[in-house]
Amino acid sequence: MRRLSIALFACAALVACGPRGGERPAVEDVRVRLSAVADAPSAGYFTLKGGKSDDRLLRIDSAVVEKIEMHESRMDGGMMTMRPLQDVPVPAGATVSFAPAGSHAMLFGIDKRITPGTGIPMLFTFASGTKVEVEAKTMAPGTHDMDGIQH
Repeated sequence: MRRLSIALFACAALVACGPRGGERPAVEDVRVRLSAVADAPSAGYFTLKGGKSDDRLLRIDSAVVEKIEMHESRMDGGMMTMRPLQDVPVPAGATVSFAPAGSHAMLFGIDKRITPGTGIPMLFTFASGTKVEVEAKTMAPGTHDMDGIQH
């Protein structure tokens, strides 16, 4: 009985000392607007929530996408420009948005079986070693909201 009590106490101590919500970066509201043109890249949007310490998003991968790149769009001299991002700073406690007309992910070579409403598994890798697996919701081309209404 004493060994069982010690074992239960040890397990409780491990749970109490383990990572709690908010200590690591989080990835929320992940969605992909599928391209209207076959073989053209699709756009991915999401929200990063900083954890207890500063971190950096290094890469995004998926088993059903050949390549995912992070990009930043911005106005430059009256023209919208886009440049690739090698990584993305995620300050402690901050929110970093990937949204239309701003930072976004470009998904190249999406599996042909992916259609609007099909989930895309994605793995976000951070400099701290944190890996976050999520399933992105897919939207039809021209759709701006997850409700499926085209605007």
